[in-house]
Amino acid sequence: MTRLAVWIATWFGCGYVPKGPGTAGAVGGIVCALLAPAYLWWMIAVMIIPSIWAANAYAASRGGKDPQEVVVDEVIGQWIALAGATHLSSATPWILAFALFRLFDIYKPPPVRQLEKLPGGTGIVMDDVMAGVYGAVVMRVLGWNNLY
Repeated sequence: MTRLAVWIATWFGCGYVPKGPGTAGAVGGIVCALLAPAYLWWMIAVMIIPSIWAANAYAASRGGKDPQEVVVDEVIGQWIALAGATHLSSATPWILAFALFRLFDIYKPPPVRQLEKLPGGTGIVMDDVMAGVYGAVVMRVLGWNNLY
């Protein structure tokens, strides 16, 4: 496993936070998104394949299906939830997207749980992608109705 795979998989060390590494990964995703909110879809498109590769490499090296240190999946899912916002001009949509993504990621409504059964890095990342899609849909509906 390369250092690059470790850095991506753990999102620059966020995955080593002892309590709540998934939450730390989602926060790490928000920090990056704050730097370039207009480019969220580009960031997702550019990082999805390297995320799957890094998650797969890290999990294979640790002998686990989905090690808790792998949080790049939370980053991608968080970006997707944020990308569903109709605007990001105040703190409210950022907080709401965070809460919605974490809710869907933790409770895993169908097909989120089924997607984590996909092999290797694909399963690690795709369940969070779907949780992010759920968050994005809710963000979009709430935004269309001017509820944030």
